[in-house]
Amino acid sequence: MTTNQHPPEKMMFQLTLRRRGISDQAVLRTMEEVPRDLFVEAADREDAYRDSALPIACGQTISQPFVVAYMTEQLQLQKKHRVLEIGTGSGYQAAVLSRLAGNVLTVERYRKLADAARARLEKLAYHNVEVMLGDGLDLPANIGPFDRIIVTAAMEVIPDNLIARLEVGGVLIAPVGPHQGVQTLIRLTRTETGIERRELVDVRFVPALPGVAREL
Repeated sequence: MTTNQHPPEKMMFQLTLRRRGISDQAVLRTMEEVPRDLFVEAADREDAYRDSALPIACGQTISQPFVVAYMTEQLQLQKKHRVLEIGTGSGYQAAVLSRLAGNVLTVERYRKLADAARARLEKLAYHNVEVMLGDGLDLPANIGPFDRIIVTAAMEVIPDNLIARLEVGGVLIAPVGPHQGVQTLIRLTRTETGIERRELVDVRFVPALPGVAREL
C-alpha cells in the first residue's frame, strides 16, 4: 500500500540514501521495508519519504531518513546484538533497529510518545522492541549492558554512566554539542583497553533533557 501511494517518493528515497553514501545492503533493505509514512503525523504523510526531519508530538522530531540510515549503518548491527536507544520519538528508529538486531530497548521521557510508539510498534509486529518510559540520562542499573547504544537527542557530553553500559566490542553513537546549534555525531567503541572515539558528521537534534516529562 505504501509503495503504491508514494511510488516516486519511495524511488527517490532509496536513490537519495545511495547517493549520500549509504552502502550497507541490509540497512538499505530495512529502510525500504519499514513504512516511514506510518511513523509521521497524518498531515505529513505525503512528505514522509523526503529526506528531511518532520515534527511529531511534544515538540520532538522524526529524524531525516539519511541520518537514520547513517547512524544505523555506523552501528554495524548483528542479529545477536542487544541495543539501547535513548529517545524513542515516534518509534521509527527503533523499528529500523529491530530488523537488524536481536532486541531493542528504547527509552522515552514523554509518556504520550512512549504510549503511541508502543502501540504503533505492536500493531506493525515489531515484537522485539520494548518501549520504556524513563529518563535516558539516569537509567536503572539493572537494564545493562548493551552491545550497541544509539542516542537520538543532542547531548552536551556523553555521560560516563551511559558509556559504562557498553559491552567490550560495543559501539555507542550520539550527537554531541550545544543544545541550540549544530552537533557532531560521535562514535565510541569499547575495546579491551579503553574507549576509542571517532567524529563523524555534523547533525541537528532536539536536546536530550533529564527527567521524565510532566504531562502536557
